[in-house]
Amino acid sequence: MLPGGAITPEEATAPREVAASRGRRILAGAGTGLAAMLVLAALVVPDEPHRLGPGAFLRIPLEGLVAAGLLLVLPARVRRPVALLLGLVLGLLVLLKLLDMGFFVARDRPFDVLLDWGLFDDGFGFLADSVGRAGAVAAAAGALLLAVGLPVLVARGALRLARVVARHRAASVRVVAALSVLWLGCALFGVRLAGVPVADRDATRLVAAHAGQFRAGLRDRVAFAREASVDAYRDVPGDRLLTGLRGKDVLVAFVESYGRDAVEAPGLAPGVNAVLDDGYRRLRAAGYDARSGFLRSPTFGGGSWLAHDTLLSGLWVDNDQRHRDLLAGNRLTLGGAFHRAGWQTVGVMPAATQPWPEGKFFGFDRYYGAERLAYRGPKFSYAPMPDQYALATFQRLERAKPHAPLMAEIPLISSHSPWSAIPQPVPWTAVGDGTIYHRARIEGPVQRDSAAIRAGYRQSIEYTLRTLVSYVLTYGGDDLVLVFLGDHQPAAPVTGEHASRDVPITIVAADPRVLNRVAGWGWQDGLRPGQQAPVWPMDAFRDRFLAAFGPTH
Repeated sequence: MLPGGAITPEEATAPREVAASRGRRILAGAGTGLAAMLVLAALVVPDEPHRLGPGAFLRIPLEGLVAAGLLLVLPARVRRPVALLLGLVLGLLVLLKLLDMGFFVARDRPFDVLLDWGLFDDGFGFLADSVGRAGAVAAAAGALLLAVGLPVLVARGALRLARVVARHRAASVRVVAALSVLWLGCALFGVRLAGVPVADRDATRLVAAHAGQFRAGLRDRVAFAREASVDAYRDVPGDRLLTGLRGKDVLVAFVESYGRDAVEAPGLAPGVNAVLDDGYRRLRAAGYDARSGFLRSPTFGGGSWLAHDTLLSGLWVDNDQRHRDLLAGNRLTLGGAFHRAGWQTVGVMPAATQPWPEGKFFGFDRYYGAERLAYRGPKFSYAPMPDQYALATFQRLERAKPHAPLMAEIPLISSHSPWSAIPQPVPWTAVGDGTIYHRARIEGPVQRDSAAIRAGYRQSIEYTLRTLVSYVLTYGGDDLVLVFLGDHQPAAPVTGEHASRDVPITIVAADPRVLNRVAGWGWQDGLRPGQQAPVWPMDAFRDRFLAAFGPTH
């Protein structure tokens, strides 16, 4: 202090230095706390959305205790690189959990580390069709940033905790020992908080599950080749195939996302069933009849091509590896059987905006993608064109003129997610090039809660089913046989988690001899199957259909 009570410059700065030091300690403590919370959350966050909740974070992860113990015993020179490696691995594990969550919502199953990478390209295409290319690019950029940034962030948190553990070794040993004893006691006595076990080892379980999934995927290729080598109809001559449908036009229509919940779930079934029951009454009055049952689809929430593969080939195709192997083989498909038996075979693919070489494998003589269908109206969310336009154009190009018997496959896509824009029916004679749909369009709300999503889904299914009934009443006749079915259930936001994989299937015909052929199937009268209707695996349909409509002696 200077004479007269004045303070020196050093004394004047001392309180500021103390305050700054205190601030640095507070910030350092906050950073360490955030790092600990980040690493803990990375270890205990579940990979299934329904398990998210406070109880999920009130757990002691065994893997964290093992990692902390390892860092305590390692020499200083290797502690940092090991902590960095553990952090990066933990960050990748979090990414795997996020992928699992997304797949549980979209497909009600975990991400397959061997087989699902190709679906990201399909997901980008779906986003581009639904929200535009700019939105899809932005979403892809955000996902890439997360994929790179999250492991780096977790690794930095792990490095910070490693430094703290080394600096306060004695206290760290006591904390890890106490938590280890607590973990062991909770494991022995099955202690739970909010219904969740406190002694956690989910990270180990998750890694083991995905490792087993990887090994199973490698074995599955051999199993599929063995299944595909057995085919009772491979060498059956054409004159012994489909004799019970001679002279008929056979239309196989997949209704996108038409699942069992549509005809049974309380919030969906009343409206959908009213459409089906009214349609059946109208068809019966016009001389038609129908039988309905259920098939169990190989996929859920998406992956329509897997259901198409399964129904048409008679093989269970539940992943893209099986899909690729199927296309590389020479399996007789349902379309191929019709082609061999003398039908003209047609594929109508309104959502196919790229070349579709699969058409040759499925036995189609002609193929109509989006470009050849020449639609000039507006898009409806994902769907490039309304179902009514696809059916009207197929009718104009194929059935309206003299023709040999036809077999056609048509996926109907107006009920494809996100169910936010739905066409209105128009007179069949007014469909034209589709420009009329600029005026026949129902827009859903931009911001939608689960109730609005379910309502949009229900309305889209009702639209497609009404369109099918109207097509039969307008363009049917004794020579038409319609088989329509769902490809898969809609995603979990509509059905909830762990819904069934069942989809309705219906055969409609005016000629009673057609339905007499399937009398032994046990299917129920009408356009909708009841709860007691039989359920077949979808891969059983090809052989049962060929047997029912083959020679009777």
